[in-house]
Amino acid sequence: MPAVALKTQFESLLGGHLDWQSRPAPECVPSGVPALDAATGGLPRGCLTEIFGPASSGRTSLLLSILAQATHRQEVCALVDAEDAFDPASASAAGVHLDRLLWVRSNSAEHALKAVDLLIQGGGFGMVVLDLGDTPPATARRISLTSWFRLRRAVENTPTVLISVARQSNAKTCASLQLECAREHATWSGALHSSRLLRAISARATSIQRSKTCSPVFTAPAS
Repeated sequence: MPAVALKTQFESLLGGHLDWQSRPAPECVPSGVPALDAATGGLPRGCLTEIFGPASSGRTSLLLSILAQATHRQEVCALVDAEDAFDPASASAAGVHLDRLLWVRSNSAEHALKAVDLLIQGGGFGMVVLDLGDTPPATARRISLTSWFRLRRAVENTPTVLISVARQSNAKTCASLQLECAREHATWSGALHSSRLLRAISARATSIQRSKTCSPVFTAPAS
């Protein structure tokens, strides 16, 4: 029986419109940045969110804000660190509850991908983060779209928020939400032609998929 005829028959039996191809909107969780949440609706569960931008663009501050929110909700999170760049002291100062964070230290992007896959398959995590922020862009680009697609499929139909952090976009269309971070200006103290101290960085985050921009979404204090 043709699909159209079958759908019509079901609708007549059920007495209403049958929308069997649409998927329910995923539950979203806050990032800890109100302006960003207002623009994007939050971070979707069961999906891949990609955060990318150059150094000093605010991507790490955004990630720490997200982790702080998740651990504050009593969720257990996992951070897979591809280049051993995670600083627990800075994370704790940003409000991350380290007793609810599993830090997986890796020595390559390939091993980090395998670790993320195992964590998702194992379950029990409210959030899993793949940190490629210090991975050279040429190395990160060698990760195939097939690998990203496999991670996207693995996290589907789970309550886990999967996040990738890198200097450039790598997951492309495999990401349900892409957040591009860029530095707008820095605040310094001290005389112009002498030693100066970096006080803060104002950053802009742009939702690539939904084409919405928040400006500025947060100010990241210098460590």
